[in-house]
Amino acid sequence: MEPTTSRPADAVPGGWVDRSLPARLRPWARLMRLDRPVGAWLLLWPCWWSTMLAVTDTGLRPWSPEILLILLAFGAGALVMRGAGCAVNDIWDRDIDARVARTAGRPIASGAIGVPGAVALVIVLGLIGLAILLSFTPRTVIVAVLSLPLVVLYPLAKRVTHWPQAVLGIVFNWGALLGWPAVTGQYPGWPALLLYLGCFCWTLGYDTIYAHMDRADDTTAGVKSSALALGAGTKPFLCAVYGGALALWSFAGVLCDLEPLFYAGLALAGVHFTWQIARLDINDPATCLRLFRSNIRFGWIVFAAIIAGQPG
Repeated sequence: MEPTTSRPADAVPGGWVDRSLPARLRPWARLMRLDRPVGAWLLLWPCWWSTMLAVTDTGLRPWSPEILLILLAFGAGALVMRGAGCAVNDIWDRDIDARVARTAGRPIASGAIGVPGAVALVIVLGLIGLAILLSFTPRTVIVAVLSLPLVVLYPLAKRVTHWPQAVLGIVFNWGALLGWPAVTGQYPGWPALLLYLGCFCWTLGYDTIYAHMDRADDTTAGVKSSALALGAGTKPFLCAVYGGALALWSFAGVLCDLEPLFYAGLALAGVHFTWQIARLDINDPATCLRLFRSNIRFGWIVFAAIIAGQPG
């Protein structure tokens, strides 16, 4: 059964972009998704979580100046690189976006920005991101560079597999491997690897919920998604991947000697997961969007749990 309600638009008129920016800048802000920050938060959370896990290996405190500077750098990097990634995605998908109701108004698909302009934006944002990256330790730079081929190829996944969400999970959570070398100067340890795998499971869940908004249009456009593959089996799948995420994060906590407050926080995170699954209606795009956006709050829960569980 396909959705019977209207699919939410990719950008809603009347937001801060329309109120605060000159008309000539609005398409560029929308190309970077500055009016839709949830993606930047989802890119940032693995970085911040990994940073806080790595703190346990250094003797530093989460609020020490060194750590706060790392968090700020990751925040700026997530905003810039998410914008670049969205531009790359929209360049690849401009023909598909024009045939999907939710994305037809995107700047490239609608003709508000041409491909050469979008490429120029990617170059500028990439240079800014590189400058931010070079402020980190050399091993952080090495680990980050390894993700670049996957970032460029991700938009092609939906053309060849029903599991582009898995490719997104590999790419979008790379920050879970960056916080550790950023803090310790060493390559990612087992806690960071377990965090990364848990984040991969988390992304499989939230991006499948997101993909249900476009089921009908994706079928028409001939692209694939986990939402189309799973259909009515989505809720059991979410139980599996969300449960896997919590288990993997718990093991990471054990390896970092985190205290009981961390596990209490993870229990609260589990309640949030349960709420998402219970509330999900795969035929209601507005509900899917609301649940997807709720992962910003989920990120704060896990972040606070890691801080609260710091040993000593």
